[in-house]
Amino acid sequence: MATSTLIPGDLRVTIAAESLGFSSTAELVQQPLPWIGQARAQTAARFGLGMAQRDYNLFVLGEVGSGRSSLLHQLMREVAASKVVPPDLCYLHNFDAPDKPCALRLPAGQGRMLRQLMAQMCKTLQKEIPPRLNGPDFKAESAHIEKIYKLEEAKAYADLDAFAEARSFALYRENGHLVFTLLGEKGNALTESEARSLPKERRARIDQSEQELREEITRFLDKTRPMMQVMNEDLAALRRQLVKPLLEHALQENLVALNEPLKDAVKLDAYLAQVITDVLDNLDLFRPSDEDEELRIEELATLLSRYRVNLLVDNERLKGAPVLIENNPSFHALFGSIEYQPEEDVLLTDFSHIRPGSLLKAHGGFLMLHVRDLLADELVWEKLRRFTRSGRLQIEEPSQMFTPMAAVSLAPEAVDVDVKIVLIGSTEQYYELQEADPEFARRFRVKVDFAESFLANAQTYSACAVFVAHTAERLGLPHFSAQAVARLLEDSHREVDDQLRQSAIFAHTEALVMEAATVCRMRAGALVEAADIESALQARKLRHDYPDQRMQEAITEGEWLISLQGEKIGQLNGLSQIDLGDYRFGLPVRVTARTFAGNEGLLNIEREVAMSGPIHDKGVLILHSYLSALFAHMAPLALNASIVFEQEYHGIEGDSASCAELYVVLSSLSNLPLRQGIAVTGAVNQHGEVLPVGGVNEKIEGYFRICEKAGLDGTQGVLIPQRNRRHLMLERRLVDCVAQGLFHIYTAEHASEGIALLTGVSSGMPMGASGYAHDSVLGHAQKTLQAYRRACQLADHPKLAHRRAR
Repeated sequence: MATSTLIPGDLRVTIAAESLGFSSTAELVQQPLPWIGQARAQTAARFGLGMAQRDYNLFVLGEVGSGRSSLLHQLMREVAASKVVPPDLCYLHNFDAPDKPCALRLPAGQGRMLRQLMAQMCKTLQKEIPPRLNGPDFKAESAHIEKIYKLEEAKAYADLDAFAEARSFALYRENGHLVFTLLGEKGNALTESEARSLPKERRARIDQSEQELREEITRFLDKTRPMMQVMNEDLAALRRQLVKPLLEHALQENLVALNEPLKDAVKLDAYLAQVITDVLDNLDLFRPSDEDEELRIEELATLLSRYRVNLLVDNERLKGAPVLIENNPSFHALFGSIEYQPEEDVLLTDFSHIRPGSLLKAHGGFLMLHVRDLLADELVWEKLRRFTRSGRLQIEEPSQMFTPMAAVSLAPEAVDVDVKIVLIGSTEQYYELQEADPEFARRFRVKVDFAESFLANAQTYSACAVFVAHTAERLGLPHFSAQAVARLLEDSHREVDDQLRQSAIFAHTEALVMEAATVCRMRAGALVEAADIESALQARKLRHDYPDQRMQEAITEGEWLISLQGEKIGQLNGLSQIDLGDYRFGLPVRVTARTFAGNEGLLNIEREVAMSGPIHDKGVLILHSYLSALFAHMAPLALNASIVFEQEYHGIEGDSASCAELYVVLSSLSNLPLRQGIAVTGAVNQHGEVLPVGGVNEKIEGYFRICEKAGLDGTQGVLIPQRNRRHLMLERRLVDCVAQGLFHIYTAEHASEGIALLTGVSSGMPMGASGYAHDSVLGHAQKTLQAYRRACQLADHPKLAHRRAR
């Protein structure tokens, strides 16, 4: 077969504005925005978000800008709206173990109510308890209790006093202590010197009496202490009796206010009972003190702080399940934290300093995280793995062990958390995690795979128009005409280099929408037109194409050797693509080959100096295999051939130049010149079939610009694989030159078609019984290889050469 020459209609997709069915995107604002080209991902996401069982978390994989985050967030909110509002979460003081605060879940909105009720109760107690403890009823009852004690105590004291008097001692009280002194014969108190002057026998009797009195005082104290204890217990019971109805009434009102059935009702009842007991055990702190009022007030504040409610998660205002996106998943932000306050070289904390993380806030709903952020912190990733395994969350402070100060430990009660985690990541991250962590696949069973492109049709065009309408409305931009939308759609085809598919990276489309709208506003336009799209694309190109411009100038100024006219043996223009990440462009590169008699085969100079990548090396080896197959009837080949990319100093990768390499080798072997005006791209397999390559549009346009600057004479063009035909989305200026016959685009399915085009001589395939036709390219090459063989044989057998010379 011969090469095909493409016509202008083959070179790009042109979308008629009339086929879109609207004149302006303002007409489309009311239409819902669908998932464009992502039916597979949408089905998987709906399944995962609707699956109530554990371990059906979602991993959303796709390219940045494909809408994976925004579309999932939109669907998460949609699904969450139909779910029940999850309960509030509170932490309470644990009276049995203060370092282990208790967790309590309450129906949505009741956590805030309980907090308010407990705060109001504390105010009520401060206001109501002191008057009750100072009221007439309490005073009368307490006076009666104290009177009984005093009477019994006075009787015991009188007996003790009589006992002391009988032994010549006077007994009296001083500052709460019992004091006695020795009396003389006249009833007067003796001084120490007077007591020492008494006779020895008298002093001995006095010592004996003193010992007896001390023993009696001890018996008196042993008798009166229980009496005082009974009095204090009776007074405490009286205070409790007066205050307890107040407490029970206040807490009963709290329970009545929390009128919805509680899952943790038993836990709440137990807590409130402990509150009552704690208040009744510390009623003295509610009574003003004459001794140290500041200390009493401080201790009372500490007591009342136990009754505060730490409301970690308040869902009162939620409508449906929570939907959270954690863009900063630090340990504290994700799992919660415990705050500490320094006090006298010690870090103090309590249950009121527990703070929630995103996982607690998302209980009963959905939480979106980005894998890259999680993997940046090994501690966060490991904690998340443990959480997904157990479903329980323990709030802890990992940095506590590293603090230079002593710290009070706190271990809040772990809670069950039911949350659907949606991880956003790339395809590479998904498979790397699967390989590195087998448990990962078990916890994230729903794979939501976002496509990079999709088949184009009338429905996708309409959906894209709706996307443009919603984007303009959301950002407050001018709306787009149908012609402008058609141009945007054409650019989406160019994004993926495919006439049948559109790009699914709508972030690029959105950026172009914003840039074109800016151009429109600068000219004070009401609607964005196709010309604004073109201007925005040209402006974007101008911001990025400086490297491209410099390379073209190097060719135009003769620094980079490229021939665009005439014919040369063993020399051809290959097409290369340079991808800088934010900008891609194509440039021609001269490929040359030299052939000699020898036995070393094909030499890839780039490979020899380590300037080629593995794919390029593979392409050269395939080329060598194909060459060997072409001349298998002459095996072994007596050939030394070298191939080089001229003036290439930065390395080369890819196999898209293997066709050009084949053609220059065949040209050198056949001694037939190649047309220098036709540049070549394409890979070749072991059977000579031409395979498609990437970057075909950039390569063609890059070569076209070089030819245009040198002057188009109608002989220039490119030869590309036939299988790349659907990938053409060339700029209109180039298409116009093709229409005028100034530039040509040829396609080939087999390498033999290309060599015939470049040399103007038949390739010689298929081979006949006696070899290739003598007047064909392969026939000429065959003749040269036969000469190489004879030369090698003569070199190996010099005596044979001497005989022939005679």
